[in-house]
Amino acid sequence: MFKIESQMKSKLTIFIAFIALSISNVFAQNEQDLQSLSIFSEYVKSKNYEAAYLPWMELRNRNPKFNKAIFVYGERILNHKIKTTTGAEQVTFINDMIKLWKERADFFPAVTPKGTYLAKACQLQYDNRKELGLTKEQLYTLFGEAYTADPKTFTNPKSLYTYFSLVVDMYDAGNIPAQDLFNMYDEITEKVENEVKNYTNKRNAFLNEDGEPKELSRIETSKLKSYNSYLDAYEKISSSIDTKLGTRANCENLIPLYTRDFEVFKNDGLWLQRAMNRMYAKECNDDPLFVKIVEQKNILEPNADTAFYLGILKEKAGQASEALNYYNQAVELETDNFAKSKILFKIATNFKNKGQYGQARSYYMKSLKFNPSLGKAYLAISAMYAKSANNCGTDNFSKRAVYWLAANEAAKAGRVDPNMSKNAAKSIANYKAKAPQKSEIFSSGRAGQTISIGCWIQRSVTVPNL
Repeated sequence: MFKIESQMKSKLTIFIAFIALSISNVFAQNEQDLQSLSIFSEYVKSKNYEAAYLPWMELRNRNPKFNKAIFVYGERILNHKIKTTTGAEQVTFINDMIKLWKERADFFPAVTPKGTYLAKACQLQYDNRKELGLTKEQLYTLFGEAYTADPKTFTNPKSLYTYFSLVVDMYDAGNIPAQDLFNMYDEITEKVENEVKNYTNKRNAFLNEDGEPKELSRIETSKLKSYNSYLDAYEKISSSIDTKLGTRANCENLIPLYTRDFEVFKNDGLWLQRAMNRMYAKECNDDPLFVKIVEQKNILEPNADTAFYLGILKEKAGQASEALNYYNQAVELETDNFAKSKILFKIATNFKNKGQYGQARSYYMKSLKFNPSLGKAYLAISAMYAKSANNCGTDNFSKRAVYWLAANEAAKAGRVDPNMSKNAAKSIANYKAKAPQKSEIFSSGRAGQTISIGCWIQRSVTVPNL
């Protein structure tokens, strides 16, 4: 009995010693990993990427799942290597970056959106296509696979444009049909629109009930700057995508295509929606086919867009009151604030183009209620004021005073939408140059006075004090 107990104690002692040794090794390993992490992190923070490379690679190879910083800082290190090397060495680092993103997805999947990182990998290969010896066909396939794998997080502005550019190149080479080109155009423009809506709503949260910017903390200011940066990028690629598509989607090409396919797709709501949107955007709405598509969509799936387009058609038929009823119906049918604001802006612009400025301003102001950072609505109102200056004053001074009113309105655009600051500043400078100058204010004796502006404007403006 004593011998058995002695053996058991001996085995327990060995087991405890083994556990203690294992724990000791783990702590030693963690200590070594922490030391490596600390060393390369400090080098990266000071932008000494060359010194960071070896300790970073050592930890990456030894324990890649130790800390996410291995991948965050590793991306900066490899970016530096790619920029500062050439030839075969550069290609090695490019391929290693792609490998790094794959490893990140393996070890930290929860913080590695598939579409986001596949897009980064595709873009890296596109930007270095000559060095990697990749053809447009190969890149088109890579982007297509990445986009299909996770379209929800494939949202990078540059990568979306690059992918669409490759789609156009494939169409021009005769590798894909026109319908595939237009489908991808619709998908990507809709995705861009969703991202614009997302960041616009985030930006609007930083405006108060009067549509003026709130007092922001340092963190909030940083967030707002990020949102504006994304919105600026999406606006630029949206314009670039339309430019790239060019005349491939003009009326001469669209009408025969939609005429041919109408019978096949006349019960497909998405096809009808995209067809009427594109025909309107390309100003093909004078063609009978546009009427046919709108009416069919209205029978199948009436929505805010069909009501708006029916309003356009009624207006062209000279039925102004019915047109206005459809416009208002379009606003009522739309439940999303961002989309509602877009429709109101379209209605306002339609009135502006016809010279009906009072109606236009009313709808621009309504659009701002649902999207208070819609700076272009303020710029449109200021432009209408400026154009009406000669008609809305009783004498030369009061007529030119309208330009102060226009400048004030343009200033609002820059306040609510920093991306419009340059355009707003140009408009303000232009309007102020046309308004009464200091010598005229002095000789008129009206400094500080309030001038009432008549006609459709019905606003007042204060003469600047000298």
